Parts: sequence; C-alpha cells; structure tokens
Amino acid sequence: MALHVIVGAGPVGSATARLLAARGDEVRLLSRRGGGPAVEGVELVAADATDAATLARHTAGAAALYSCAGPAYHRWSTDWPPLGAALLHAAEASGAVLVTTGNLYAYGAVDGPMTEQLPPRPNSVKGEVRARLWADALAAHEAGRIRTAEVRGSDYLGANALSAFTALVLPKVLAGKRAAAPADLDAPHSWTYVGDVARTLVAVAADEGAWGRPWHAPTPPPMSVRALATRAAELAGAPAARVTTMPRIALRLAGVFNVTAREMPEVEYQLRGPFVLDSSAATARFGIEPTSTDDALRETIESLREVAGESAATR
Repeated sequence: MALHVIVGAGPVGSATARLLAARGDEVRLLSRRGGGPAVEGVELVAADATDAATLARHTAGAAALYSCAGPAYHRWSTDWPPLGAALLHAAEASGAVLVTTGNLYAYGAVDGPMTEQLPPRPNSVKGEVRARLWADALAAHEAGRIRTAEVRGSDYLGANALSAFTALVLPKVLAGKRAAAPADLDAPHSWTYVGDVARTLVAVAADEGAWGRPWHAPTPPPMSVRALATRAAELAGAPAARVTTMPRIALRLAGVFNVTAREMPEVEYQLRGPFVLDSSAATARFGIEPTSTDDALRETIESLREVAGESAATR
C-alpha cells in the first residue's frame, strides 16, 4: 500500500484524497488547519507546507506528492513562491513524483481553444506567478532532481468549487434572484469538474510516460454563463435564471471594499470573451471521459444548499 501525500484540503485536494483512499492507498492530507474529509484511510495533518523541512518530513517514503493548495487570491505573489520551493524540496528529498494542480492563467489571452502546446504568455501578475512555478518545476525535472507534471483545469464546478460563477451567479439563481457577472454572458466558456481534476492527478502520478509536461483535465464542451445559469435553474427546480452583465466599473468599485473583487480585473479577460479548453490529449492518454456538466452542476448545487443550510442552522 503506497503512501500518497496531498497538500491542500480544498475541493481538489479533498476529492483526490477520497479517490486514493477508495482504492486502498494510504493518504496523508496536509493543510494549515488539519481539515479535510473524514474518510477511513485519510490521515489529516495540520502543517505549514511552506516550511520545507516540515513538508519533506511528512513526504518521506511517499510514492507521490500532490500540490492541491490554493493561497488566498490576493496573496499569490507572496505565498506561492515559498510553497513552490518547499514542494520542490520535498519531491527531491523523498523521490516522490510531484503532480501539481494548475490552471490556465499562464497562457494569457488566447485566440482559440487552449492546448498543452501553447507557450506561456501571461498577461497578468497571477499568470506570471503560475508560469514561474511550472518553469521552476520543469527545470528541476529536466535536471534530474525531481519527477513532475502539472494538471490544468478551467473554472471549477463540483462540491465547494469556487469561481465567479459559483460565488456571484449560482447562489442568486438558486434563490430566484437576479444575478450579475463580469462576463460576456454568451461567450463559450469551459467548466472543469473537480472530480475529473482528481482523477487526472492520480492517473498522471501513476504513468511515468506522462511526466515532464502539463495535461489538461478532461473537460466537457463549453457553455456560456447564461446557458450554465439557465441549466442550473432547471436542475435545481428554481425560477428561470435572470443574469445580467456587471459593468467593469461596478467590479472596480466593489474592489474598494472586497479584497477578492479587487483582484479580479486583471483576469477579467477570461470571462469577457471565449475561454475554451482542449482536453483531448488527456482523454486519449488516460481514457478519462469528462463528467457531464449536468452531473457537475448537481453536485455544485447540492454543496451550496448544504452550506446554506448549515449557515441557517447556526443563526
């Protein structure tokens, strides 16, 4: 029974832990607060993963190390570099293959579907951070110091998934209220299910021939924000979705009071036009078919309703 170490107890980290435990692996899930799914076979550990020595100690003897962490959005520039360095150190010290959960920011604005062959051309600070993390990991891989790969997805759907859609649009749709999004409501947009990211992480870790490159998590055909909201309302039995475009100035004004909103304008391009992911390579390599958008939406809706119910019960 192999040991698999996961850093980050968010949606992807938790889904990966459940997947590995279900197949009988020993799982150690690290997060600052020691949270995560209460599942047999998953050891929950409170640890600071930016401490290289601490992370290396917890990774000793592991077959794979999965980076599923997500620093606060406004702290990417300060928090990602030390975490990235600690992950490289732990991978080198332990010999565990490092598989990182990435995103599409490093590509920048792209005209057409995004493939793994696109060069990094970040047009945002956050994109530059992600591009540097992968460049450092790949350089260490090519130097023979570590073994690594990266799995990239688009905006997430699934339990506890956080995106502009799940934060700004879906709660309003479920409540029968009008929602506003800083988006071209009819532009095609890819939505990746967190469970499919987890399945791809595990498949990549087990396939030595898949290391040394990025992979796009299997993702279904794109849907616009309007179409996704409409379908969510239908699946939830809610009133017909009403969604409007949030003016750019409104987002900037919101940033005066909300730190997350303050960070969004630099990546707003992802919602203001087509943002489409080509994941055919991973499906061909690993045989992973993307979960349907309907099923991903059902899980997202159920998760939001559970959170809303828990919040109401504590008032």
